Amino acid sequence: MNKTRRQQAGSRQLIRALIAAVTVLCASTAFADKAPAGFLETVHRHVTLTSTVTDNGDLNPYAIVVAPVSAGKIVKDDVLVDNFNNLSNLQGTGTTIVDYRPSTKQTTLFAKLPQKLAQCPGGVGLTTAMTMLKSGWVIVGSTPSTDGTTATKGDGCVLVLDPNGQMVAAWSGPTINDPWGNMAVIDNGDTATLFISMAGFGLQSPDVIDPATKFPVRIKKATVLRLQLQIPQGKPPVLVSQTVVGDGFSQRADRDNFLLGPTGLALGPDHTLYVTDGLDNIITAIPDALDRTTSAGTGKVVTQGGLLNWPLAMVYTSAGHLLACNGKDGQLVEVDTVTGKQIYSQWIDSDQAQSPPGNGDLFGIAMTPNGDGFYYVEDDMNTLMRAGK
Repeated sequence: MNKTRRQQAGSRQLIRALIAAVTVLCASTAFADKAPAGFLETVHRHVTLTSTVTDNGDLNPYAIVVAPVSAGKIVKDDVLVDNFNNLSNLQGTGTTIVDYRPSTKQTTLFAKLPQKLAQCPGGVGLTTAMTMLKSGWVIVGSTPSTDGTTATKGDGCVLVLDPNGQMVAAWSGPTINDPWGNMAVIDNGDTATLFISMAGFGLQSPDVIDPATKFPVRIKKATVLRLQLQIPQGKPPVLVSQTVVGDGFSQRADRDNFLLGPTGLALGPDHTLYVTDGLDNIITAIPDALDRTTSAGTGKVVTQGGLLNWPLAMVYTSAGHLLACNGKDGQLVEVDTVTGKQIYSQWIDSDQAQSPPGNGDLFGIAMTPNGDGFYYVEDDMNTLMRAGK
């Protein structure tokens, strides 16, 4: 999201607070006489935790990861957030990860990578594809550019960092092309499985316009890639196999948003992988994602349209529901995975400077360790937020 909009921040925060208060009041009144149908109805507080802008000026927060263990510079339950833009606000050029510690409310720089990296085709531009393993290794995707658009994008790579923020490996190759969406992960300690969407195959410059739509050319080449890892004791993870479990998802270049492609990945306990495809305004399900040996295409439709408005990052709740951030307004949408019903939505970013409110402001999301709330970022203010009861 190519926006900073720091002016008039105080008045906008006040407006948003008032709107949030009215929303909570209305919701409380409407549901006072019945039990909540879902998780979002129990969420009433939104708190700004920290700025995600680093000393070098990196901004535009994307990924959010809650640390599962203490290792190196990281303490368990720390919140890691990476940046996609640099000081010049060019997309695909952010190289930093910040570490927010809830116990002390302090924010520090966890990692700063070089802009140019020989092992990573095109360089570094950190995306929503990030996780931290139980073994302490941090894994993050790079979708790089030199001018802030896909006209100069590289294929990128998947970077492995130690728990002190130092790069130890970079994975690239024919199946890896612009790691984009938030990761779904199964972590067994000495082995791990990562699911990452790849949104760069065949992507053109945003100046290449489809005469029929008047938008950049849209193609259906985005994939979901499963990476199988082995983690030797005291050594970095080793990539042992790669399998495309989903393909044919919509993608296109976009001048304001760099690219549009499948972003949200969430794994259910039965190993069904849920995927958001913003261009088609849909959430689909890939069955047997852990063990399948072939692609399921785009999978089975779970829900489409309705409250969804370009769904982006997504998480799976303990109740078996999905929480998906909207990219074209400031709402979070809750979906029942069994029925496909969109059961609730909440304005978590109601910035009136955009139309609709919060348009282009949301991206990453992660549940809190005890599951009673969630972390999210606001791109317009470059802040990490916490929502809870």
